[in-house]
Amino acid sequence: MAKERLRVVESLAGVAAADWNAIAAGDPAGAGDPFTSHEFLSALIDTGCASTRSGWQPQLLLLEKNNKLAGAMPLFLKSHSYGEYVFDWAWADAYQRHGLQYYPKLLCAVPFTPVTGPRLLAAGDSDRALLAAAAREMAQDVSSLHVLFPPAPEAALLQGQGMMLRRTVQFHWENAPGEGYADFDDFLGRMTRHRRKVIRQERRRVREAGVQFRWLRGAQITRENWEFFERCYRRTYAAHRSSPYLNLEFFLRIGATLPENCLMILAERAGEPVAATLNIVNEEKIFGRYWGAEEHIPLLHFESCYYQAIEYAIAHRLQFFEGGAQGEHKLFRGLLPVETHSAHWLAHPAFAEAIEDYLQRETKGIARYVDELNEHSPFRAQALLQSAATGEK
Repeated sequence: MAKERLRVVESLAGVAAADWNAIAAGDPAGAGDPFTSHEFLSALIDTGCASTRSGWQPQLLLLEKNNKLAGAMPLFLKSHSYGEYVFDWAWADAYQRHGLQYYPKLLCAVPFTPVTGPRLLAAGDSDRALLAAAAREMAQDVSSLHVLFPPAPEAALLQGQGMMLRRTVQFHWENAPGEGYADFDDFLGRMTRHRRKVIRQERRRVREAGVQFRWLRGAQITRENWEFFERCYRRTYAAHRSSPYLNLEFFLRIGATLPENCLMILAERAGEPVAATLNIVNEEKIFGRYWGAEEHIPLLHFESCYYQAIEYAIAHRLQFFEGGAQGEHKLFRGLLPVETHSAHWLAHPAFAEAIEDYLQRETKGIARYVDELNEHSPFRAQALLQSAATGEK
């Protein structure tokens, strides 16, 4: 019998990157996922972005067998609900109105990253169940446990462990069946005449403003590019009167440790940069993450964040583009609704019962919402039928 041990650490400094990445890759849902890699999570923690000071106290749960890493959960003790993208502010408010403390709570997630991926990092379901049970035990000392954006099999496992499932909606683009779209015009050709016309007009207006684009990946991204992008990123948050979650040190860190996963789309006018987006890529997906601009140019956001990313995905034969959390405007630009999951456990029995009832009603509303969105698809009916026949989302 293997000798098992569960322990909690506050950083990955003492965990070998090869060991951590091996258990992440051992889960089919984790193969090629940059966000649960040792490099990405370490960058968040070591640069102070996910730290006790920022309200994200690392409580990384490790499962060891015979002194070898066999499983892990990226857990954080949260003192607020910022940076999660599954909103439970109303739950926290209800606790406060009843004289109860909602914070701290225990959260399993990749900080500031609303991307579906493995959360129970292990090779088999028995070890995943062991991790989930241990996290539940840890949550006995706080108000609740929340697991954000697990893949469907993990969500089902967590539900079997007594957690309540919640559904939210994102907008994802998928490449054409078979060999994929030949080019952007081929992609537009699947759309209705009206949507093709609008998108072409939007792209033309950006070109007429004198804006050109460069795709920079890996070592092509210089420190000067990173510094420009980070300034743009901060400006975006300032425009919304909020504070950025990430810092320049973090961006430089992932640029050095995950170079081939970093794609920067640089918008330039007269040879000078005016805006930039940062995307994370792997062998089959491009994930839209952050954007910012030094000046307002009409429709530049749509071109930089969506059309350029889709064009890149087509050119490099990537199968999916995930445009981030929320945003119905993405639907009209070729990203279709996809349901995502989260799992929740609350220690207080009465609140758990009330929230379970709420989630049942919310789930029905989400299903109706997705149906309504699909009724307004930008694609021609024939293209949608071809997609359905091949299993395309």
